[in-house]
Amino acid sequence: MAASSRSARETRRRIQQMEAKRAMRRDQESRRKRDNLIAAGAGAAAVVLAVVLQLTAFAGNPSEEEFAAAEAGLSSPSASAEPSASPSAQATNGPNIPAADTAAGQTFTGELVLNGSALGVELNGTDAPQATAVFKSLSDEGYFSGKTCHRLTTGETFGVLQCGSPTGDGQGDPDYTWGPLENTPADNAYPAGTIAVARTGNNAYGNGTQFFIVYKDTVIPADSAGGYTVVGKVTSGLDVVSNLAAAGITPGSSDTDGAPVEPVTIDSFSLK
Repeated sequence: MAASSRSARETRRRIQQMEAKRAMRRDQESRRKRDNLIAAGAGAAAVVLAVVLQLTAFAGNPSEEEFAAAEAGLSSPSASAEPSASPSAQATNGPNIPAADTAAGQTFTGELVLNGSALGVELNGTDAPQATAVFKSLSDEGYFSGKTCHRLTTGETFGVLQCGSPTGDGQGDPDYTWGPLENTPADNAYPAGTIAVARTGNNAYGNGTQFFIVYKDTVIPADSAGGYTVVGKVTSGLDVVSNLAAAGITPGSSDTDGAPVEPVTIDSFSLK
């Protein structure tokens, strides 16, 4: 009887151990699935945040409120950049904006000098007459001399240098906005060497004085207004921008979008 009792106790003990091991395995499996789910969610959130922040790249810089909302809620309040920037009902240009017909059908060539190094450039007045008229006028006035290139992106498929803000921090001039959009890529693809116009998000008449140079093939999703006006191209010296990009960006909230480590100044921008 004693032997039988010991055998029964041993059997119960083994069953309890097996049940405990099964429970431990179930708990470990549950934790593993939960951790994987959290990791996947975090990865998806990071991708969404990266897209949100990239979509603001060509509208200048987002406001602090917009940036905080993007970081916290992972949704873009708008792709606007200036504090007062919101989609505008404007559909005409003011008298301070040069007329498109001053550049229509013409090609202008010249140099953009950054930190003492020259890029050959060409603006296309046939495909983008309004944008070409604006940038020809600004260059003739000497507007760009001394301005900076405040923003650099270094993503794998998102490489641009953005320049021309009147304040040097990505803000625009609310009294100098214009449209419409012209020569926007149907496939949202901007090949290396493209020169395009920065604008307020979701606003076809939100172009201003800022432009961006694409130094490697880049895809920029269109917003509700469309894409970004391609005004011209770099014909030589694109390696100048690539070398600036190689120096990297200053540490910040994004690993691939920020101010260039090496400050970039426009020495001159001439067209003829």
